Amino acid sequence: MTKKKQIDVLTHSLVPPHILLTKKETQDLLTKYQINVYDLPQIFEKDPVAIAIGAKDGDVIRIERISKTTVKSVNYYRYVKKEKV
Repeated sequence: MTKKKQIDVLTHSLVPPHILLTKKETQDLLTKYQINVYDLPQIFEKDPVAIAIGAKDGDVIRIERISKTTVKSVNYYRYVKKEKV
């Protein structure tokens, strides 16, 4: 049996920083935009980045993408959910 080589996806140059929000930060985000957590785009719990940062079902992730044309960075948010089997 061969052992698979583990790659740290967070260090790849094409993967932007992913930050796990606290419950307070999540509530502030939802209040600011007057939305429900289910209104956010979703990312599966089994996604390599979600696994790497320890995201669980119900968490919210902020993705910071560097913008070279407009502002310093743009934030995107994702709701972590379990994948249906």
